[in-house]
Amino acid sequence: MDSKPSRDEQIRRAPLPVKIVIAGGFGVGKTTAVEQISDTPVLTTEAPITEVAAAIDRTGQVPDKTTTTVALDFGTVAIDDEVKLYLFGTPGQDRFGFMWQDLTEGALGALVIVDTRRLDDCYPAVDYFERAGLPFLVALNLFDGQLTHSLEDVRWALALNEDTPMVTFDARDRVSVRDTLVALLHRSFAVASATP
Repeated sequence: MDSKPSRDEQIRRAPLPVKIVIAGGFGVGKTTAVEQISDTPVLTTEAPITEVAAAIDRTGQVPDKTTTTVALDFGTVAIDDEVKLYLFGTPGQDRFGFMWQDLTEGALGALVIVDTRRLDDCYPAVDYFERAGLPFLVALNLFDGQLTHSLEDVRWALALNEDTPMVTFDARDRVSVRDTLVALLHRSFAVASATP
């Protein structure tokens, strides 16, 4: 008797592909989060920051940042045997905003990463996903383990409704990124199942 699974069994066992967008302002930890969680080598379009770009992107608040994403970051992670995430990290600069529509097409949800020291930088991402009607979760990245504003204050500053989940996480920690993505999946599946 042949113990090799049939083609139908192999197809049934293939994990559900789920597209997730990771967005936020310049230097908030998008690339870092994708690199920490991806099971496969990350496709990244990091380029050195030029003097002109440094002036436009206001790099003074993140002086150690020497590169920036100019197109996208891409990685994958198997959540379990049934779900595989395809992660698309957006560029954080406003001048690359034209790419967001293509990057979000077909996505189940979005993770908006926020640096609470620079709340202004996340407004475009929050506004974009609210207008697009794409379920999203706001993740406050703990730079140096610090949260400079409370969750309630950030919710108020971003004018988020109570249905929008907020969490704190560390983009440098694989487990923290995983838990945040699982929370986003729960939110996205709940919204999808509630939609007629």
